[in-house]
Amino acid sequence: MARIVMKFGGTSVGDLDRIRNVAKRVKREVDAGHEVAVVVSAMSGVTNQLVKYCQDLSPLHDAREYDTIVATGEQVTIGLLAIALQTIGVDARSWQGWQIPIRTDDAHSKARIESIEGELLIERMKAGQVPVVAGFQGVGPDNRVTTLGRGGSDLSAVAVAAAVKADRCDIFTDVDGIYTTDPRIVPRARKLERVAYEEMLELASVGAKVLQTRSVELAMKQRVRVQVLSSFEDKPGSLVVDEDEIVEQALVTGVAYSRDEAKVTLRRVPDRPGIAAQVFVPLAAANVNVDMIVQNIGADGSTDMTFTVGKTDLPRAEKVLNDLKATIGFEALLADPDVAKISIVGIGMRSHAGVAATMFGALSEKGINIQVISTSEIKTSVLVGAEYTELAVRALHTAYGLDAPA
Repeated sequence: MARIVMKFGGTSVGDLDRIRNVAKRVKREVDAGHEVAVVVSAMSGVTNQLVKYCQDLSPLHDAREYDTIVATGEQVTIGLLAIALQTIGVDARSWQGWQIPIRTDDAHSKARIESIEGELLIERMKAGQVPVVAGFQGVGPDNRVTTLGRGGSDLSAVAVAAAVKADRCDIFTDVDGIYTTDPRIVPRARKLERVAYEEMLELASVGAKVLQTRSVELAMKQRVRVQVLSSFEDKPGSLVVDEDEIVEQALVTGVAYSRDEAKVTLRRVPDRPGIAAQVFVPLAAANVNVDMIVQNIGADGSTDMTFTVGKTDLPRAEKVLNDLKATIGFEALLADPDVAKISIVGIGMRSHAGVAATMFGALSEKGINIQVISTSEIKTSVLVGAEYTELAVRALHTAYGLDAPA
């Protein structure tokens, strides 16, 4: 029999009927003889409302009190699910982050997990009890409640799975697995049976929203097998596993997109040693994450520097750079928020030539102009006009033979 961690997101516990449904799914695994722990999010919409309360009171609120408030959403669901399990004859007990404890650093509202003591949970699971653990939260060095940032319940689940040495971590959500691309854009997208950790990490980082990036990083580091499956349908899910477990490696596994990008161009920047540091060090100090970068050298000793930032970071990036205009010496700053990043990902790209050429050819045939290109060993990303997002995704999905049979 297996030891399993089951994680249910906000839509899965959105009301009492859904919580009862979750309890039945957990009981099914217990009745099959498995040792089970459960991690849950707050009910859908609750965290957003709690965040709004904080912002309405004070846009510059104390992050420690923010964490105290937003962590209560999960406290409600663990109690309700524990009651629902007890009602149908399953021995269950709720656990808040500090009770385990899940120890984090002191970066309130975006804390990182430092350690979890899994011995007590293992002891309870061996005795037949189901621990119901609050996702998204932990306890900082000063014994105050911390939260892990958006999507943090996925991270909690993977961390708990690693701590209790689980055979698998099942992430239940409102989709029934990981697809070759967004099925809302490409109806012929195929569900993937298995995805390598590296592929999932790249897909999550470039826009696929099935799993939180940090949870995939931790799963890869701790070698936790993760399964994504539906809360609402009894269908096989998609497994995120080590590359060695994938028998047939596709050339391209998936196509991802992100509309959360903005392009910044600095015109006529002096071409001198240290100029890149003068641009990017202040942006990093302002917590502006820079992604794609391209530089064009001019004949007059100047250069045009283009890069992308998150759309919400654009105002901050513009302010930082305009404040340093005289120091850096650029002529003009051009900002364009109407762009999208389109990416192809696949471990098969390591050993095949011409993968990027196929991408460029497919986009050219559709009349889509490529503004910026970036590559890694198993990923190629391009920046295009936002209005071409869906056309680009469909074209690439077909070009790499990812469409399901009609």
